[in-house]
Amino acid sequence: MLIRVGEHRTSQIDLALAGLLSSIAGALNAVGFLIAGTFTANMTGNISALADHLGNGAVFMALSFAGLVVAFICGAGIAGFAIQTGERLELRSIYAVMIVVEATILLVLGGVLIVSQSEIPETSLVLVLSFVMGLQNAVTTMISRARVRTTHVSGMATDIGIELAALFGGKQMQQDALPKLGLHSLTLICFAFGGICGAVLFGLIGHWLFVIAAVILLLIGLPEVRRAHHM
Repeated sequence: MLIRVGEHRTSQIDLALAGLLSSIAGALNAVGFLIAGTFTANMTGNISALADHLGNGAVFMALSFAGLVVAFICGAGIAGFAIQTGERLELRSIYAVMIVVEATILLVLGGVLIVSQSEIPETSLVLVLSFVMGLQNAVTTMISRARVRTTHVSGMATDIGIELAALFGGKQMQQDALPKLGLHSLTLICFAFGGICGAVLFGLIGHWLFVIAAVILLLIGLPEVRRAHHM
């Protein structure tokens, strides 16, 4: 799931990747909203909020939303640089390693919050989550050659509409549209499902949610790292 790249990937592998990681993204996005009232995966909304606050003269609030966008871009940029370096060195495990890095960040975040029993400032917390979301989206985008984007909900919704329209076209258009429709629909559904589960679990177990998300990512990433090194 995290070793084959681009055209070497099957539709089943892409579906598994999209379902698992979009569920994690949805959960973290929901938690960010519950904690600070902002969506850590929704850069369209954050840029709109930035413009709105600037227009109303609320410069400090505008800067906070700008920070979320910058954190997301930094996460994507660092992941992109690491992946490009790994591919240049023919490191087959690089994509799995980046998912392990994401898991490690969440594990440290959850551990600090639980062990110290103190509250990290909301701004810092959502900045970390935005960074993680950018990192994850870069990994899924690059490994699938842009077929899978686990946090890009508005783009997926647009693609679903386009693919639904293609079902009314010729036979070839229908055959091309069906796999994409299944992939984007699954991603959208899993993102929403993850958001629901994230909101419910955060209400029940609080910051342990970050630890659970980290463990799931480690269970996804570590076996793939080992597999890559034995290939």
